[in-house]
Amino acid sequence: MYSAKAKKRAGRISILILKIIVAFIMFSPIIWVFSGSFKTLTEFTTSSNIIPKNFTWENFRYIFNNSNYFLYVRNTVLLMGGATLGTLISSSLVAYPLARMEFAGKNVIFAIIVGTMMIPNIALIIPQYIMFGKIGWLDSLLPMIIPACFAYPYNVFLFRQFFRSIPKELDESAYIDGCSKMGVFFKVLVPLSKPTFATIGVLSCVFWWNELTQPVFYINSDQWRTLTIALMTTFMYTSGNAFVINWPSIMAACTLMIIPPMILYLCGSRFLVEGIKTSGLKG
Repeated sequence: MYSAKAKKRAGRISILILKIIVAFIMFSPIIWVFSGSFKTLTEFTTSSNIIPKNFTWENFRYIFNNSNYFLYVRNTVLLMGGATLGTLISSSLVAYPLARMEFAGKNVIFAIIVGTMMIPNIALIIPQYIMFGKIGWLDSLLPMIIPACFAYPYNVFLFRQFFRSIPKELDESAYIDGCSKMGVFFKVLVPLSKPTFATIGVLSCVFWWNELTQPVFYINSDQWRTLTIALMTTFMYTSGNAFVINWPSIMAACTLMIIPPMILYLCGSRFLVEGIKTSGLKG
């Protein structure tokens, strides 16, 4: 009996140690970035120590004093907020009739929507660039925010799956009380779908906060530059005739960029897990 308990305890300890090792491996890039943000350029390029020998805040001062950092934050927040709000509203409205109403061709429409997920986004960049150029939207956030207001297929799929898991008797009760179809959506489905809204909201926020490909294509001026573009172009300097990348300042900017998504994940982790688990309850 004692041997069985000892083996069980040893197994738990082994699993715990394995989890710690895996967690350290997963977090090692973040630790490296955080450490590099407090090093001088010389130490960063010559030493691989995790703990800085010459601890300095100069890299963060460089970011705030030598760039329009808060302008880039504003642009990134506008992009993230506008695109996330647009996709939440549009995707849920598209998913509602596909999940709760009966009409001819419903399954075909849903299959087409899901099928568009097979098209890589990068394949659409050039035709979209030409189109947005002709209507005068280039060098602004509109080419990224407006398309988000026309529903993303994966988000439609998640909303539809969750809506289908809610008993239709609730709709019928709402109709008896005098609700319209849109009334059922806003008064019944939306309040019950908070986990799914939170899940898609968190994933969308993190995606747009870190998005680089589309801002690089559509944004040219410093006025609408986002943080991801600034990491590529702004946090560096020249030394004489040589072009020198200020890696510690880039690490400091990365550290500042990591903080908001981490806070968002920590605050929304409960809804995130619940939303992912419940979105596939009913096919």
